Amino acid sequence: MAQGTGSINSDYKDWEWSADAGERARLLQSPSVETAPKSGESQGNGLGATSALGAIFIVVNAALGAGLLNFPAAFNMAGGVAAGIALQMCMLIFIIGGLVILAYCSQASNERTYQEVVWAVCGKVPGVLCEVAIAVYTFGTCIAFLIIIGDQEDKIIAALVTEPEEAGSSRWYTDRKFTISITASLLILPLSIPKEIGFQKYASSLSVIGTWYVTAVIIIKYIWPDQELVPVEIPTSPSTWTAIFNAMPTICFGFQCHVSSVPVFNSMKQPEVKTWGAVVTAAMVIALFVYTGTGVCGFLTFGASVEQDVLLSYPSNDIPVALARAFIILCVLTSYPILHFCGRAVLEGLWLRYTGVTVEEDVVRERRRRLLQTISWFLLTLLLALFIPDIGKVISVIGGLAACFIFVFPGLCLIQAKLSEIQETRAISWWAQVSYGVFMVTLGAFIFGQTTANAIFVDLTA
Repeated sequence: MAQGTGSINSDYKDWEWSADAGERARLLQSPSVETAPKSGESQGNGLGATSALGAIFIVVNAALGAGLLNFPAAFNMAGGVAAGIALQMCMLIFIIGGLVILAYCSQASNERTYQEVVWAVCGKVPGVLCEVAIAVYTFGTCIAFLIIIGDQEDKIIAALVTEPEEAGSSRWYTDRKFTISITASLLILPLSIPKEIGFQKYASSLSVIGTWYVTAVIIIKYIWPDQELVPVEIPTSPSTWTAIFNAMPTICFGFQCHVSSVPVFNSMKQPEVKTWGAVVTAAMVIALFVYTGTGVCGFLTFGASVEQDVLLSYPSNDIPVALARAFIILCVLTSYPILHFCGRAVLEGLWLRYTGVTVEEDVVRERRRRLLQTISWFLLTLLLALFIPDIGKVISVIGGLAACFIFVFPGLCLIQAKLSEIQETRAISWWAQVSYGVFMVTLGAFIFGQTTANAIFVDLTA
């Protein structure tokens, strides 16, 4: 994209809320990224510390996660292998395009985080909507993480504990609600309270290894299946033409790394849009192979009987799968505090901007407010996770929000950035880029509306 002359919309600075307080909050800075201080001179002068190869690794790390457990079920909903792969390939074009657009708008606005780019380029209303969407998305993802912990612990406990008691009874310490509560309280809550989470970056490599191991186990189990693993039925086409859209939330949830992509772009030694395009293309292709391998092999192993969480379809006493469950639990335990930090930072920025208080003036009450926010966030997510045992219901909702981060906000940024350019004549490329932005917004709004409406309908009719 050629950057035209002109200025990006900055009317958010004129809003009655304190924009300075919001900018000082430094929201959603990736814990794996070290960037130079923001300034007009530092942009693009190679002051970052991340190489192109390092950026690929960070983006892959941001994209891969526990969402891969839902991909076999997504292939089932899409109507088979061919439909699932085709849907991924089509969406991948726009996923990569959104990442490139965010880098372009980050350079144009000289902002270094996702929501700051939206604020600077699109203005106050989209900026607030973006921050609220991030808070809701991270909140929902934390709920999904706790559900995953419960799912995996159920299987691990079933393998370790023999039940000599009569059918229908169980020991109190094996109850799902107890195991989730005790694990979350002892391991997640203490990691969520600190003001900074830089120490969490050392767990990212282990999380990536864990997701790769899970994929390897699912592929190996398909190639050399156990005798008891016999698929009931393997669909080869969607039941209805609209059924394929039900797989979109999972794909959006899996590939959503856009919120953390802007800090990664600005951390590069050479933050150039062309270089970034190559980085995100390589990263998304790697993620595509991982998700496709998991989705195809998990779906073909169990067919239409596959669970929303594919690991739940395997026997409890399978040792390689048990190790995969342990990896997933570890991944979730380290990811929850990071997602909570992001959501808490957005809420903190909204609060400071609303009250007009700067960070320096609010130091005394910050700790008390942080403890209250953390405990409230933790208790609400835990309570909802205890009474929503199906991860598919959560992903169907937050997957629609992920579509907003992938399609809607980047599309709005591209439209506004092009409209802000001062040009005597509008070239064909200008119209093409504006049209592409309009299409992205329309597609994202459709996915969000369709998936949200479907999730509500399914819950009401369940």
